[in-house]
Amino acid sequence: MEQKKSDNKMREIKIEKVVLSIGGTGDYLAKGHKLLEILTGKKPSKTTSRKRIPSLGVRPGLETGSVVTIRKNPEETLKKMLIAIENVLKKKQISENNFSFGIPEYIEIPGTQYVREIGIMGLDVTVVFKRAGRRVRLKKAKSAKIPKRQVITREEIIKFMSEKFGTRFK
Repeated sequence: MEQKKSDNKMREIKIEKVVLSIGGTGDYLAKGHKLLEILTGKKPSKTTSRKRIPSLGVRPGLETGSVVTIRKNPEETLKKMLIAIENVLKKKQISENNFSFGIPEYIEIPGTQYVREIGIMGLDVTVVFKRAGRRVRLKKAKSAKIPKRQVITREEIIKFMSEKFGTRFK
């Protein structure tokens, strides 16, 4: 009996995590932080800048973003976020092992109501994929390099998303 590549458990593609993020400074960042907390029910972490960019008013140590990572049941969150963009992605938004897209207004996400103190605000969504065996590269003890065939290509992500979520691509 000859097995196909799709029958191999080690070649199976899974969603590792969904990352929601908002960038900004000052009051805008505080509102974004609160929005991520409302959307996910988790406490977001803040990111700080390491470089100085005088034209943007950014200095080292300044808080410039807020991020939430969802690892438990990421499919449910992803479905909600895809509805907000009408389940259509551009092919240029996809790279190896992940894809990203932006949501212009959070009120487009189903089950989310307008919050007056936050106002109209958008956010970025990044979806990271993995295959079995990825931990070999990440673990501390006895870590090793993983081969190039472990990488999930654009075409594989497009196939996975269209089959599992019914996503259309431009």
